[in-house]
Amino acid sequence: MSVWDDLVGQDDAAAVLRGAVAEPAQMTHAWLFTGPPGSGRSTAARAFAAALQCEQGGCGYCHACRTVLGGTHADVKVVSTEKLGIDIDVVRSLVQSAQRRPAGGRWRVVLVEDADRMSERGSNVLLKAIEEPPERTVWLLCAPSAEDLVMTIRSRCRPLRLRVPPVDAVAELLVRRDGVDPVMAAHAARAAQSHIGLARRLARDEGARLRRREVLRMALEVRGVGDAVVSAGNLVDVAGEEAAAATTERDAAERAALLRSLGAAATGALPPALRSQVTQLEKDQKARATRSKRDVLDRALVDLASLYRDVLVVQLGAGVDLVNAELRTEVERLAAAAPAEVTLRRLDAIGLARERIGANVNPLLAVEAMALALRP
Repeated sequence: MSVWDDLVGQDDAAAVLRGAVAEPAQMTHAWLFTGPPGSGRSTAARAFAAALQCEQGGCGYCHACRTVLGGTHADVKVVSTEKLGIDIDVVRSLVQSAQRRPAGGRWRVVLVEDADRMSERGSNVLLKAIEEPPERTVWLLCAPSAEDLVMTIRSRCRPLRLRVPPVDAVAELLVRRDGVDPVMAAHAARAAQSHIGLARRLARDEGARLRRREVLRMALEVRGVGDAVVSAGNLVDVAGEEAAAATTERDAAERAALLRSLGAAATGALPPALRSQVTQLEKDQKARATRSKRDVLDRALVDLASLYRDVLVVQLGAGVDLVNAELRTEVERLAAAAPAEVTLRRLDAIGLARERIGANVNPLLAVEAMALALRP
């Protein structure tokens, strides 16, 4: 066992990180981990943080390794956000934390899992800290691509590019780590297109598999304008329901915990002095729910694109496996119904919908426009 065991399909990246741990000359004060969603950026960064603190370079057993991977090491600060962006106050807090010497570990590590979600003002604050780093402090930034960060920051970081792991490697991880049945693991890894986190969810949650199948039905059932509008509405509603299911219980627990800490009653009017704190919590929860809905909807569109990717594979006679192998009959029917040029236009429409939703366009309008473009 070692801290690198869960970093699947990334042998080259792991070798670079091991070399930096073992040889000080290869170490630098700021790293930028990039790669597609599900490639394991955060996993790689956490493993690297653990290896930096470990006397054996990442044994996986010692107190340093276990506390880093468990999120409790005093000298490793991990920041992620469930909102649309990282507030500038959070960045300022990170910079202040980075100025302190390690309390007991070998390094003070600051890991930002969603560095691409920093505002421009937050990026400027972070830039100053990276330009003049304290001794024994290392920044680990994670983003889908280097272009998602401002040029002045990425130029001061050592880049480490992760690739999409092989389907077989993801399936093996699910079997080894989560005890998933090998057949189910292979299906989930393929359907998730090697996205490790999503593959784990598909393998363990039948509801997630059913929702994915409903998304794919959009491509099979849209025949006219009416079908497109109805399907678009259903897709957005499902995304909202799934996001609400994931956040409602948590929101209620957070509100109850806050009221208890303030000594306020769970029901009834709040004293004026306490309203601002509750209002801020509700604001944060609303932002989290918005991001959750966007993320769920974006994933649904990626699943939909995977079906048309399979259609294009059949149309072009490419010798690669289908993502949705269980729908081969439907894929072949779609491939025979229209030329490859139409399939490419449909894929472009899905990509445009994702861009629009990311740019804060009303999700229903964006998905309706996409659904109309999917008509025969």
